[in-house]
Amino acid sequence: MSRLVILSSFLFLLLSTLHAQKFEEDTVLINSEGYELGGVIMYPQVKKKKKLPVVLIIQGSGPTDKDGNSAALNGKNNSLKLLAELLAQNGIASLRFDKRGFGLSKEAAMAEEELTFDDFVSDAQAWLNYLVEDKRFKRIGIAGHSQGSLIGMRLSQHKEVSAFASIAGPSLTIDETIMAQIKANPFNPPNIVKEAKGIFGKMRGGETVDSVPPYLMSIFRPSIQPFMMSWMKYDPLIEIEKLEIPILVIAGSTDLQVTVEDAQRLQIANPNAELKVIDGMNHVLKNSSAETNENMASYSNPKLPLNAEFEASINSFFTKYLK
Repeated sequence: MSRLVILSSFLFLLLSTLHAQKFEEDTVLINSEGYELGGVIMYPQVKKKKKLPVVLIIQGSGPTDKDGNSAALNGKNNSLKLLAELLAQNGIASLRFDKRGFGLSKEAAMAEEELTFDDFVSDAQAWLNYLVEDKRFKRIGIAGHSQGSLIGMRLSQHKEVSAFASIAGPSLTIDETIMAQIKANPFNPPNIVKEAKGIFGKMRGGETVDSVPPYLMSIFRPSIQPFMMSWMKYDPLIEIEKLEIPILVIAGSTDLQVTVEDAQRLQIANPNAELKVIDGMNHVLKNSSAETNENMASYSNPKLPLNAEFEASINSFFTKYLK
């Protein structure tokens, strides 16, 4: 019994040491189409000994920063920072960056009506180019979370990328995704579904809509419509089908924003992709039930660790194809 206690204490100290590790980070500034963007490279402790594999981490939609935190929510979850730390523990460097107008990229702010989805793709491409040209790195992987999954698919069609992980990535175009969410809400009456469908129909035809009901303004405000129209052009099923590199598609069973069916559709679109459905993992990659209050609370709790099965899966994938 005493031997078991000693062993358990040793394992506890080992795990505590791993989570307490401080990894070196460098702030990096680049130029993308005349805009200065900022990001952070996290290195494992072996960074000066050899060329390292590196993963470009691309965050989800909205005002989400390089760490995976949304300015629209109180508190932080730090999901993408934790992902970077996880990779560093496994000897893999990473680069995560702030979007135009936020954090290290705040000087690159644009008027909402001028911003397009292609701007985000171009910015991510600029970061990929930076990693390709940096002689400290060898093989490059991409991990795209939520909206970042689609951006990652676009970038992963380039020969410089060795592996791609889609994390909680939608499988439908953004208009189809939003319509599915509107229909799934039992509190939305039929007229809202009909009105939303009609607005999307006009936008698909290249027409903006000036008269939007107040209850749909958050989705269809005129200033966001150009961005939505540029985003609607891209179908994740078509984009992932183009990839000829190793692919990992990860979904959580308690994700309230992206469904397991999304991941399954992505895997069907590219049968070479590995599908991993993780029971009890939500959209910010943490353990939670599907109960709304508990689930949403994890979006603002940086102390919650990443799901252990997710950690093992992502580590295994990038170790296999990048190291």
